[in-house]
Amino acid sequence: MDAQPVSPLTMPVIDPVDCGFFIGLLVGEGHFGGDGRQPQVTLRMHVRHEATFRWLERTFPGGRLYGPYHHGGRSYFQWMARGDYLRSLVAPLIQRHRYLLDEHVAARFDSMCERYAIELNAAQMMA
Repeated sequence: MDAQPVSPLTMPVIDPVDCGFFIGLLVGEGHFGGDGRQPQVTLRMHVRHEATFRWLERTFPGGRLYGPYHHGGRSYFQWMARGDYLRSLVAPLIQRHRYLLDEHVAARFDSMCERYAIELNAAQMMA
């Protein structure tokens, strides 16, 4: 179940260091896509990064943590932001810092926004 929508008036203030760390995680490990009905941003990493996933839970509580999963010789956690939380907080945050994304990641982000009609307005991007 998705978190409640975040409006520009109730959008949490995210520490600049936390924001930078989050953007870095997305550049290195993020996936921008969807399930055909709604967009999603996914981070999947080995279970040895559990402390990072716990930080994500605290810092971005509208996302969901899944796992640990163990199959195919792999052990990993997966964190996802979807739906209204993605549209109202995560996508605007990424867009505000889009200049930090390399061309490949920016193209993946743009493709997700286009495919799922994520419209980023000025109020969201300035918050």
